[in-house]
Amino acid sequence: QVQLVESGGGLVQVGESLRLSCLASTRLFDIATMAWYRQAPGNERELVASISRGGTIPQYSDSAKGRFTISRDNVKKAVFLQMNNLKPEDSGIYYCNTDPWRIALYGRGTQVTVSS
Repeated sequence: QVQLVESGGGLVQVGESLRLSCLASTRLFDIATMAWYRQAPGNERELVASISRGGTIPQYSDSAKGRFTISRDNVKKAVFLQMNNLKPEDSGIYYCNTDPWRIALYGRGTQVTVSS
């Protein structure tokens, strides 16, 4: 049973924007802090941004601060990541999951490639 479905990735140029979406079908969404993670080739998975259950407490990695905005819609069970001013180092597969990561919710992710 697919519980997290990410979308919105793509190939963009430096400085452009993307908006990632994640639709959840797990009941955990209702009580969990949700997050976006990035996995780049050869690198460990990195937490990019997280947002509390009520959506009032977003947190960002240093690389994401000032450029990315995480939000959630608890009615639609969706989490979003608005990414502006993209850089090549933002490239990777982006996954949504809870914070902390729950392997049982592992989704397919969405590929983001930023070309210079």
